[in-house]
Amino acid sequence: MENVGGSTLDVLNTYFSYVHPIISYGIIFWGNSSHSEEIFKIRKRIIRIIMNSSKNSSCQQLFKELNILPIQYQYIFSILLFVTKNKDHFLFNSQVHKSIQGKLPIYSYLQQTWQYTKRVLITQELRSKTIYQQRLKIYLVIRINSN
Repeated sequence: MENVGGSTLDVLNTYFSYVHPIISYGIIFWGNSSHSEEIFKIRKRIIRIIMNSSKNSSCQQLFKELNILPIQYQYIFSILLFVTKNKDHFLFNSQVHKSIQGKLPIYSYLQQTWQYTKRVLITQELRSKTIYQQRLKIYLVIRINSN
């Protein structure tokens, strides 16, 4: 499919080179703010341009086809990567009341995805950061149309 400025692949590479890093930077701090809705709308407009879709078309399938996470899923993805990287500083919910010395409790606002991550951590499936990131992204991409 030809697109403004080149092929879809060229435009997608440009997106991942310039737009994605800006949106992803610090998302664990701003991803739950009221301004994230504005960024979400801008991102949807960019996705429609990449896919040469009309401005009224739904983006759910477009995100899935491009393997790009919507803002809310990117936020969850980034939070879970942060938690996984810093897992020694967090407690599971069952441990919160036992000891809180220098550790932060995990709250249940990301329960389903956290349960997936916890299962990965407990079963030692986490052999490398890259494998975990790939599996987590696939898990979240699959869930895009299920909400």
